[in-house]
Amino acid sequence: MPQIFHRSTNTISLVTIYGSVFALGLAGWATMTFVRSSYATNVGIAREQPVPFSHQHHVTELGIDCRYCHTSVEDSSFAGIPPTKTCMNCHSQIWTGSEMLAPVRDSYKNGKAITWNRVHKVGDFCYFNHSIHVKKGIGCASCHGRVDNMPLVRQEKSLLMEWCIDCHRAPEQHVRPRDQIYNLAWEPPTDKKQLKDLGEQLGLEKTPETPHELRLGLVKKYEIRSKLSCNACHR
Repeated sequence: MPQIFHRSTNTISLVTIYGSVFALGLAGWATMTFVRSSYATNVGIAREQPVPFSHQHHVTELGIDCRYCHTSVEDSSFAGIPPTKTCMNCHSQIWTGSEMLAPVRDSYKNGKAITWNRVHKVGDFCYFNHSIHVKKGIGCASCHGRVDNMPLVRQEKSLLMEWCIDCHRAPEQHVRPRDQIYNLAWEPPTDKKQLKDLGEQLGLEKTPETPHELRLGLVKKYEIRSKLSCNACHR
């Protein structure tokens, strides 16, 4: 019986099969790379705002506490955006003629809120509660980074699901004393005496000898039981 297909057909078939597998793998790699890129996650991007508000100036240089502006962070899922009146508490006395602050003065006069461009935003299908994280001793810097060093706020973390899960699997890497939640520069002491004194001050059951033991003690004291079930965030 004469040969129907040319001998090269076998080679072409193998190349096509292996090439398809390689192409699918490459497409998967490209997709995973894209969804983790700053283009998709907005990491490192400082959005343009109607007023160039500097956290570095207000927090580091002036020493204003986070809660002065974000008033509902301890009691609500939403940290809160300050009304114009909060800005004018100071700026009715200082920088009263600044051109940069003209939108603030106009907002105060006409009663129309300033439309800020949101920097940190999880998907609409996700539920995040600021208050429970604060109550469990998770500091602002764990999610927002060192905003006290940012002239213009940028998104520091990816906010991807895998990032949330990494924290929920190991909360001891982020927990801190509740009175240090708004101290963005806080780090656990490394000196054993300081650790012992802090452990006693916090009322930990076991005297910590390392920063890790201190954090583990706080996890137990604050009764942190990180949820990993889907309905913890997807409600």
